[in-house]
Amino acid sequence: MVAAPPAGWHQFPVRVYFEDTDAQGVVYYANYLRFMERGRTEWLRSHGVEQDRLQSTHGLCFSITAADVRFHRPARFNDELVVRTRLAGRQRVRFLVDQEVRLARDGTLLASARCEAACLEAAGFRPRRIPPGILPGLPAGELTDMDGNA
Repeated sequence: MVAAPPAGWHQFPVRVYFEDTDAQGVVYYANYLRFMERGRTEWLRSHGVEQDRLQSTHGLCFSITAADVRFHRPARFNDELVVRTRLAGRQRVRFLVDQEVRLARDGTLLASARCEAACLEAAGFRPRRIPPGILPGLPAGELTDMDGNA
């Protein structure tokens, strides 16, 4: 059973398929990044941000520029997981998200990451200011340092 996420965290369920595992029968390390990408997309969607509309309306996209990932324990075929995502900091062009991949049944931490994303002009991939009100969890115009401090 999936417990409710802590305050400030978005939670997205994922199940491990055979295609996600390696020769040892555990989730291949790069697939945790795929799970986290889905979690970030659903986190944005839960706050009304559709990335295709961001591109078509504003000509912008978000691109991951850094990911610091830690692997704690392996997931295996058919495990039910939850990907948790929360906003960790924001500047004019960049923002940070903290993410966790946990076992749904008992909350065991499997992988954790801090990812940095930049807002880019979709046509030329040049940095652009994040439009007001786009990022959930911070009032429009509020800036924090990259550690989340105002």
